[in-house]
Amino acid sequence: MIKRRHLLQASAGLLAAPAIVERALAESSFDWKLAKGSKIEVNFAKSPRPDVLAAHQKEFEELTGIRVGFEQIPEQQQRPKVAVEFASGRPSFDVVNVALHVQKRLIEKGHWMTDLRPLLKDATLTSPDYDFADFGGPGLHAATGPDGMLHTIPINQDLFIVFYNKKMLSEAGLAFPKSLDEFYTAAKALTAKSKGVTGFVGRGVRNANVVVWSHLLLGWDQKTISPDAKTLLTDTPDAIAAAEYYARLMRECAPSGAIGFNWSECQTTFSQARAAMWIDGVGFSAPLVDKTKSRISDVVGFAPAPRGPKAQNCATFIDGIGIPEASRNRKAAWLYVQWATGKAMSKEFLRTGSGTPARASVYQDASIVKASDFPQDWFDTVAASLKIARSGLPEIVGVTEFRDTIGVGLTNIIGGADAATELRKATEAFRPMLAKEST
Repeated sequence: MIKRRHLLQASAGLLAAPAIVERALAESSFDWKLAKGSKIEVNFAKSPRPDVLAAHQKEFEELTGIRVGFEQIPEQQQRPKVAVEFASGRPSFDVVNVALHVQKRLIEKGHWMTDLRPLLKDATLTSPDYDFADFGGPGLHAATGPDGMLHTIPINQDLFIVFYNKKMLSEAGLAFPKSLDEFYTAAKALTAKSKGVTGFVGRGVRNANVVVWSHLLLGWDQKTISPDAKTLLTDTPDAIAAAEYYARLMRECAPSGAIGFNWSECQTTFSQARAAMWIDGVGFSAPLVDKTKSRISDVVGFAPAPRGPKAQNCATFIDGIGIPEASRNRKAAWLYVQWATGKAMSKEFLRTGSGTPARASVYQDASIVKASDFPQDWFDTVAASLKIARSGLPEIVGVTEFRDTIGVGLTNIIGGADAATELRKATEAFRPMLAKEST
């Protein structure tokens, strides 16, 4: 039975939605077939959420009479593709997936997205069952510009957790580590590289490595930038300590090729029982419990991030979807956005372990756990992680450049370079780019 009290507590403060747009009380004249015969193009970064949407796409097409052209490409290609097409003024898509932890300030600066508030207020365009008040917390904050414009609807709030192999830990006589010190000790003890097994696997490739380090840094109770987004905190003593810890894990406890790993390589390594523990987003859980894809489906465990030297926090990264200002199929696109972020699809994301939606109500539905392939500890981990979630990246235009620049330093540190020297060098290299945003 799901621990509803825990899930309700986790979602109450985090996902309590403010009444930004009042729901129409009059009888609605809304019709899902209002754009029948239209065709829209949808663009997503590759992740488990669009996999779910693609699997149910025929249901949307039957509901609306709208044909959907669906594109899903790796995020390393999707983000620059989207930026280039937006800048051209002629994007090829009518609905687009935006990584708000990376692209929020970029889309706001470019005025690229449609303001969704008028669509929400129009009872002929918005389903009376959409319940926008169900959104809130960090997701709604990320989807809203400084001028109040609602440029996206949050579709997912990813949470960094620990995936672990229960059998490996049990056979080694180890309990799940409660602190980062214990985590390193366990990872070291479980590493037998001569047998092709390591105690840990994590992202090491430049740019992607930054989010693992920033997640660990939250255990020192520190973010990468000051609250006013004007001062970098990437070369402080705590930032250096977190980088040294991360590099030690990667050098001593991860596969030798992990310096080139992104999440997909980590997922494969862990699911094939070649690593005992993996730190990454909870949205990557689904294949791990799939007996057709995973060798560890019966022994995979899920746990919140261990406590760091100063705090227990986990990084969170928020995705949204919205409509380009240049779209000529706005009504049909808005129907798709409603469907993709509605309660039914949000429940399906949670049920399948494909994400942690930004809707409060899904965490109050005990039937989801009963219908899910995921064990109770997965749901308990989500609940606990929602309580300790903090933004994993700075809210600036140049997030990609930030990740690239700091990522070079982290790559060098993993390779054996001095952490303090590399982080100071990377911080100095990025400081002019940050200063340019303030002018």
